[in-house]
Amino acid sequence: MSRRGSHDDAERYLFADRGYTANAASQADWTARRLVWVPSERHGFEAAAVAEERADEVAVELAESGRRVTVPKADVQRMNPPKFAKVEDMAELTCLNEASVLHNLKDRYYSGLIYTYSGLFCVVINPYKNLPIYTEQIVGMYRGKKRHDIPPHIYAISETAYRSMLQDREDQSILCTGESGAGKTENTKKVIQYLAHVASSHKGRKDHTAPLEPTQPSKYQPSPFTVAVDEYASIDL
Repeated sequence: MSRRGSHDDAERYLFADRGYTANAASQADWTARRLVWVPSERHGFEAAAVAEERADEVAVELAESGRRVTVPKADVQRMNPPKFAKVEDMAELTCLNEASVLHNLKDRYYSGLIYTYSGLFCVVINPYKNLPIYTEQIVGMYRGKKRHDIPPHIYAISETAYRSMLQDREDQSILCTGESGAGKTENTKKVIQYLAHVASSHKGRKDHTAPLEPTQPSKYQPSPFTVAVDEYASIDL
């Protein structure tokens, strides 16, 4: 496989296909049917169209089966417009509720997108397989970029912390937390991989570039990075 072909394959797991969001018909359907989320024993939450509203209950028609059911009004959660499908940062959702968050994560995961931002946090869902998104090419793609200029990735979090350390002259920490088997150790390895790559290449450029004028040595020496895995261990870089 060519290097270009390998890069294109990696982009499948980084960039969302947002073609559906540009479909005017889908927007019209969402508006006309007044789509919402209702509890489901099988799926957690299920899409439904509002048929009738009462005092404390809502009659809805389930989108998947067409069956009509009545649910308490308090259990109905608003659905986001189609333009927010597979959104990279869930903080951008108009309707920020449990159903919408779970749906967005599931929608992205089924499309091969395991990283999703939630404000300052990065949510990762373990794919339980190797993905071609940790190569040297991908490291170069994230290097020097702002977090929201590129797709969600653990490399973007690492880059933000690394640049903040250099620019602000302050210690930085990255916390990887989750259930057993969620992928904490693997993502910690990716953080170390990224920092080792950019820090070594940055040092190499400094060693080969003489200053134009003599400068006073900085009194500040950046402290080692600390990558914490839950509350049980930390790795100093």
